[in-house]
Amino acid sequence: MIRVVIADDSMMARQILRQILEDAGGIEVVGEAANGRQAVELVRALQPDLVSMDLEMPVMGGLGAIEAIMCAKAVPILVVSSAAGAREALDATTLGALEVIEKPGLASESATLFVDKVRLLAGVSVVTRLKPRNIAPTPPVLPLSHDACHPFIYPRLFAIASSTGGPQALARILAALPNDFACPILIAQHISDGFAGGLVDWLATVTRLPVRLAADGDSPQAGVVHISPSEQHLTITPQRRLTLLPRMDSDIYRPSCDRLLASSAEVFGSRAVGIILTGMGSDGAAGMLSIHRKGGTTLAQDEPSSLIYGMNQVAILTGAVQRVVPLEMIASEMVRLAQVEPSLAEIGR
Repeated sequence: MIRVVIADDSMMARQILRQILEDAGGIEVVGEAANGRQAVELVRALQPDLVSMDLEMPVMGGLGAIEAIMCAKAVPILVVSSAAGAREALDATTLGALEVIEKPGLASESATLFVDKVRLLAGVSVVTRLKPRNIAPTPPVLPLSHDACHPFIYPRLFAIASSTGGPQALARILAALPNDFACPILIAQHISDGFAGGLVDWLATVTRLPVRLAADGDSPQAGVVHISPSEQHLTITPQRRLTLLPRMDSDIYRPSCDRLLASSAEVFGSRAVGIILTGMGSDGAAGMLSIHRKGGTTLAQDEPSSLIYGMNQVAILTGAVQRVVPLEMIASEMVRLAQVEPSLAEIGR
């Protein structure tokens, strides 16, 4: 039985979350908190397997409660908030929250997602911290030169796939890249609808590189990070233009990592670099294999540095990954690969 504490200042919201969890079976709501201070006290007294944490609460907000819990006796925390607070919700991951999702309704797909996240994250091992692991501020973004902004002047295209635990991993990677990074970066991060814009704003505060929400028809630019919206799938066309494909109700992963990686392989061949990070499920494994078969370069985050060793593990087991790399080494590998001059055959693609 998974034991959960729900923290939300709205009684109606708490009732909805309780009903969703208890109707699912195998989950018991052992406590409810109407503010952050109560959440901290309940966690100390009840030692639950997971906390469902709202952010906007009186007395003590969700961020303060997350910090207090993670610095006292850490437990897995799932932030359940509105998309309007996406930026603050992602700030919570720097304090130790494992993931953020939008508040679900009773009879909706989001309710199923909520239950799935609770089941998954309740088993994640978390470590009590002495202090919050804030990402150090970075210098302001320097403007790219005219040549650097030309859509076709770059030696490689980097396509990154990530899911659970991905925002924090992406923040660490992007924060370590120099402002003269010579290649475009395309990212498919599984995230709740409405949160991708907040992810863009949040990542822009930790990296020297421009971060943009991908738009249909854009050209991937050297030194620019393009993030896929969750409501559509990001791909790249043979004309090297970004295209957003409509999402189907049957699509399990949103946005699709496989579609981004496979289209990168098809268009850029050996000049494509696929990177698969932490996350649950198998999305991205087939796309990584496509890049590998086209002669591109494939990297995967290693198990010890992964919050969830799932997507990357599947890609490794399928033989799609050439190098398994600790999270702290991925940025340096990207810099090294970006500096390798392409061959004449690669340039011809």
